[in-house]
Amino acid sequence: MPFAEEHGGRWRMLAVIGCAELLGMSLWFAATAIAPELSARWGLSPGEAGWLTSAVQLGFVAGTLAAAILNLADVIPSRTYFAASAVLAALANLGMLAAGSFAAALVLRFATGALLAGVYPPAMKMAATWFRLGRGLAIGVIVGALTVGKALPYLIDALGGAEARSVILTTSAMALAAAGLVLAAYREGPHAFPRRPFSWQLAGDVARSRPVRLVTASYLGHMWELYCFWTWIATFLAASAAAHAAGGGTALSSGGVRALAFAVIAAGGIACVAGGWLADRFGRERLVIGSLALSGSCALGIGLAFAQSLWLLLPIAFVWGMAVIADSAQFSALVTEEAPPHAVGTALTLQLSLGFLLTTVTIQLVPRIAAQAGWQWAFPVLALGPAFGILAMRSFRQLRKSGAQAAQPA
Repeated sequence: MPFAEEHGGRWRMLAVIGCAELLGMSLWFAATAIAPELSARWGLSPGEAGWLTSAVQLGFVAGTLAAAILNLADVIPSRTYFAASAVLAALANLGMLAAGSFAAALVLRFATGALLAGVYPPAMKMAATWFRLGRGLAIGVIVGALTVGKALPYLIDALGGAEARSVILTTSAMALAAAGLVLAAYREGPHAFPRRPFSWQLAGDVARSRPVRLVTASYLGHMWELYCFWTWIATFLAASAAAHAAGGGTALSSGGVRALAFAVIAAGGIACVAGGWLADRFGRERLVIGSLALSGSCALGIGLAFAQSLWLLLPIAFVWGMAVIADSAQFSALVTEEAPPHAVGTALTLQLSLGFLLTTVTIQLVPRIAAQAGWQWAFPVLALGPAFGILAMRSFRQLRKSGAQAAQPA
């Protein structure tokens, strides 16, 4: 009942989970934000610097695959799983302070990504236990918090010319605070998913669901674009600002570039919440298709504003920063609705592992395109993902419509 749905402190719990997610996910781009300093220290090429992010992505894939195979999200209580993972990820991040080589840094970034697999998927499941009505908005808040959290290292780096040490220490402290917050304040909601003992069959149950497969296919199109945008938008803005200054325009400091990168990425946090609200009222499929169309258009068009005034470039960048993530929560919400109830955690982790594996392709591809053709032509390839995602989501919408019609009494 809607009245019963409003009780139980669900908004307070959503605030707890959202704050914890924001703090915990600040670890993700901690090394990416300080990549210029690390590149100078170790003599890295742009492609090698990209591996500071790709290693996290691959670690996350390994962590989510292990969690899916072992059903960790469905066997271990989410509160315990989240807190332990956040503490261990913070320690792996702190190890960057002692990393004496690029190879050691990559190992630590891989470990950080693997451990964050116990922070991101459980948070979405935790929110879903408090929300049946309004689940799209709830997960939108979580993904919005995640988005702002991932942008934080850019802001920390921009403030006062912070050095790598400050970024690493601050983000690790944030992750430890996330663990403490969840342990102290979170409790499971009234719509908890049933937990089962370990079973090898859960992943198969998920894979046999055609609706889940179509949602995941659309999610892959979304992920083709998302993390590449987050990884390289700061570099794109820096290259554009330098080209604009070389042509007689106003110069922009490196700190200014980092601050703008933070703002562009963090703007997506607002879009996640708005997207969740709109999706609950007008349909998840419609929101996903619209967001993918808009973000794909920005990927195609932003190069035209390269080396131009910030008054022309930044509106496109901000619209892209919002559109590229506004639909993200809805893929997870759809999976929680379509997957077998006993395998929701496994379904989420499988979806995420496939998506994050795909992100490594574009994170490595785009700087290679930029090296050959320039940064103004580096991003159009990302529009292929939204195009594919739209086709898959349209197929899902048709399947869902057909199922609803078949369920109606004659």
